[in-house]
Amino acid sequence: KWKALANILANIFSAFFSLFSLTMIIPFLGLLFGTAPLVEERCEFAMNIESIKNIFYYFISKIIINYDKASALLFVIFIVIIASLLKNFFAYAALWYLAPIRIGVIRDIRNALYKKVLELPLGYYTEEKKGDIISKMTNDVNEIEVSIIRSLEMFFKEPIIIIVHLAALIVMSPNLTLFVMLILPIAGGVIGRVGKSLRKASYKGQQKLGEILSIIDETLGGLRIVKAFNAEEKMRKRFEGVNSLYTKIMVRIWRRRDLASPLSEFLGTIVIGLVLWYGGKLVFNGQGGLSPEGLIGYIAIFYMIINPAKSFSSAYFNVLKGMASADRLDGLLHAINPIKDSAGAIEVKDFKSSIEYRNVSFRYQDEYVLKNVNLTIEKGKTIALVGQSGSGKSTFVDLLPRFYDVMEGEILLDGVNIKQYSLNSLRHLMGNVNQEPILFNDSFFNNIAFGVDGTTSQEVAEAAKIANAHDFIVATPDGYQSNIGDRGSKLSGGQRQRLSIARAILKNPPIMILDEATSSLDTESERLVQDAIENLMKNRTSIVIAHRLSTVKNADLICVLHEGEIVERGKHDDLLKLGGYYAKLYELQL
Repeated sequence: KWKALANILANIFSAFFSLFSLTMIIPFLGLLFGTAPLVEERCEFAMNIESIKNIFYYFISKIIINYDKASALLFVIFIVIIASLLKNFFAYAALWYLAPIRIGVIRDIRNALYKKVLELPLGYYTEEKKGDIISKMTNDVNEIEVSIIRSLEMFFKEPIIIIVHLAALIVMSPNLTLFVMLILPIAGGVIGRVGKSLRKASYKGQQKLGEILSIIDETLGGLRIVKAFNAEEKMRKRFEGVNSLYTKIMVRIWRRRDLASPLSEFLGTIVIGLVLWYGGKLVFNGQGGLSPEGLIGYIAIFYMIINPAKSFSSAYFNVLKGMASADRLDGLLHAINPIKDSAGAIEVKDFKSSIEYRNVSFRYQDEYVLKNVNLTIEKGKTIALVGQSGSGKSTFVDLLPRFYDVMEGEILLDGVNIKQYSLNSLRHLMGNVNQEPILFNDSFFNNIAFGVDGTTSQEVAEAAKIANAHDFIVATPDGYQSNIGDRGSKLSGGQRQRLSIARAILKNPPIMILDEATSSLDTESERLVQDAIENLMKNRTSIVIAHRLSTVKNADLICVLHEGEIVERGKHDDLLKLGGYYAKLYELQL
């Protein structure tokens, strides 16, 4: 707050000295050309314009009388230079205080956006394009910085300059200033009319840019498929089509924005012409108390309002363009997060007895993915979920850590609805290994120790050994400090999977969720990892999803899901004897 106040004060002083440097010339012109009499007696100082004017006339007159007009001119030039120095010093001081405000606002916006991205549930991102969200966090934030934040200087500075100079104009000639105040709103109305549609067009432009980034993201992620299906031409046409629409919108936006400066300058010239005409009439008729040199000074001061007015109108156009980005960011920042801690949420410290799915149903849109599911998972047991793709297996496990919330029924942990637990403490009880390993562009060490504070090198190495990842890690040039590339691009599929398993092992949670944990491994890696996982799951509650039914033969309970319902449950041998869904799936894999 104090920096904003310091900026305002510095701008006031800058505007004052800017005005002072011009007003110094006005009385000198009158005394030099003989249109104003020399002042030989100094009046008493008082806080009014007439007193200050009289004192200044007296000093100039004294220099002319004692020396000559050239000496008086040098004196005025010296004062003008000092005034200019002070004006620019305070102008820089204003910007110096504004810089941390400007950058701080952008920092806070970025922090708020990233915090919101982390807080929003997974369901939000199924409806939004990844590229559009990236566009909001990069291009829209940059647009706000360029269009709005950089215009802060003009909104802090230009109004002060305009007000100070207008006050001086009122003192010099109230009649002429009243005329000016009547015609300025007309010019402002023209500028406002031109900029009216800029915000709407800018919003469309930012949306199209989001589509462009989405296409780029999809292309880079699926480049192998694009090339395999000879779809380069199709993707190129799709990209160029969206890019062409974006270009048309941006041409329209820039034409409107570029109109701000010449339009305001042209209107300013018209206003100056009208001021000169009306002011000249006042001087000719001896009205308004305005002398010829006073009119010149009046126009000079009024001209100093033109540039701030131009800057202000340009800032207005920029802000309109930036507000479109602000609207898009506002949509993200105020997106409703339905999955959050309830009032008085309980901190769960440990898992003691059982997990119960009681009459659980869930749908993403209209069609139910899970229907009236009932299942109790005792502590220390291994539960396997099998079924065809789309049967609801992944959704089943996603409901437990509350990535999504059940729509009907409830999930109980130790007899308490999981919605009554805090999210952090609930998820702290669970480890997760996904079908597609999710890794970060960082070192082996940081990927394994992700989310676990205070981890030692020895603990990380032990986890890697259990996951059979230690050998290939130490074979790299920098060992555990080697970077694995974007999403683990420097590693094979099996290595990425084992690294993901090592991360879950290090967390050492009482509940393990393995979603297709071994589906991306080769035969040798699968055998090594399966042994490690079986050791890990001893005396631990595990929920395993696998298409390879051979990997879940030893599960305490196998649940077969079909169209969102548990249609069979039991042990491997019992389900084979039953000759139902499980037996058919098993036969298909033989």
